[in-house]
Amino acid sequence: MNDIRCAEIVELVTDFLDGSLDEPAGRRFADHLPGCRGCERYVEQVRQIRRLLRGQATHRTLLPATRAALLGAALLVPVSPP
Repeated sequence: MNDIRCAEIVELVTDFLDGSLDEPAGRRFADHLPGCRGCERYVEQVRQIRRLLRGQATHRTLLPATRAALLGAALLVPVSPP
């Protein structure tokens, strides 16, 4: 039985992607994803943002939703005049 909730996915995503969850928690996390499209997309977006920050992704390799979210966030950052 997979008893992990979506809120736990959000809390554990970094540990999961780093491979630092213990085996039972990692299995529960991974088993949740195929049955939850929202969590599956969230984990992929975090994975892509991490790649981008490490220089392993470009705007062409990001999911459209991830790209739009990053661009939207960038537009909210105030720019100081020169």
